[in-house]
Amino acid sequence: MLDAAARRLVDPPLARIGRRMAALGIGADAVSVAGFLFGVSAAILVAIGRPGWGLVLFLVNRLADGLDGAVARHNGITDRGGFLDIVFDFIVYAAMACAFAFMDPAANALPAAFLLLAFMGTGSSFLAFAVMAGRRGLVSEARGKKSLYYLGGLTEGSETIAFFVLACLWPAWFPVLALVFAAMCWLTTAGRIAAGWRLLR
Repeated sequence: MLDAAARRLVDPPLARIGRRMAALGIGADAVSVAGFLFGVSAAILVAIGRPGWGLVLFLVNRLADGLDGAVARHNGITDRGGFLDIVFDFIVYAAMACAFAFMDPAANALPAAFLLLAFMGTGSSFLAFAVMAGRRGLVSEARGKKSLYYLGGLTEGSETIAFFVLACLWPAWFPVLALVFAAMCWLTTAGRIAAGWRLLR
């Protein structure tokens, strides 16, 4: 929901940094891989009960997620880069949810499982529409120039980042936060199914 507005704020500074990184010969795929390693490390820290440090590395992961696209827009967007970007994003988000389950199984396991189920809804509806849109030649740059058609919704990247930031800052509230965010994800899934039904007729 907030991604389009957020992109207008973060894209200019990211573009400047990305241009400098590209000039230094740093590739977008390398940034994606490095960011993924930071994201996995963040989940490990949360799982062992260090959510504060996990949050730091998670934010580095999100910064890298923005920078790989910025570098790619200077070096040239590739299918491989888009593939890595979306796969790494989904794994990191799922890993963060699992990490809270490991941190406190008694309190967090069921909310985390429900959240992961909701992620399946948002993820599958997002990717399935992107595949069909690609086959039909549909494009959208509402969230910047992307290698996939980004179908929006109530819960997008900005909202997911905000959720994990709150969960890391107040881990005792994870069960409530997860259930609320999962419900928002299901609303997003329903909206995407309706949009796909309408746009792919």
